[in-house]
Amino acid sequence: MRVVIADTSPINYLILIDAIEILPRLYGRVIVPLEVLAELTDPDAPAEVARWLHDGAEWLEVERAPQEEDDSLEELDAGERAAIILALHQPNVLLLMDDAPGRAAATARGIDTVGTLGVLRAAAMKELVNLPLALARLLTTNFRAPKSVVEALISEDAQRLL
Repeated sequence: MRVVIADTSPINYLILIDAIEILPRLYGRVIVPLEVLAELTDPDAPAEVARWLHDGAEWLEVERAPQEEDDSLEELDAGERAAIILALHQPNVLLLMDDAPGRAAATARGIDTVGTLGVLRAAAMKELVNLPLALARLLTTNFRAPKSVVEALISEDAQRLL
């Protein structure tokens, strides 16, 4: 089975749109580095995220990333750096990450990535989520995506349902 490691933003947004339970249904367990847990529990994090973390999820595992210095990752935040470094030490890994520079850095290292939109698309294909509704909720948060991408996802989903 594929190892799935998550950065902060996909978990954050899936909690905010009440779709976090698609992660274990799609991937089984999900690993976050300690730095991601710290970002999720930051006092400035949304209250819904703090409540969800307080309740816990047995499918979410926290691991310490190896302490490696990689100057090419210094522009990324601590959670992104740790997630990429942790992913480098896993076979057959998928990294959940939204940040474009972080995804580019991971891809350059041979790590497969998918963002929140890709997770929602995969969940819709397995009929785990109503994609147009989930996207509408997502766009009420501070998540940003090009309108053309959202429209393409909705169109693809409508075609799938025909």
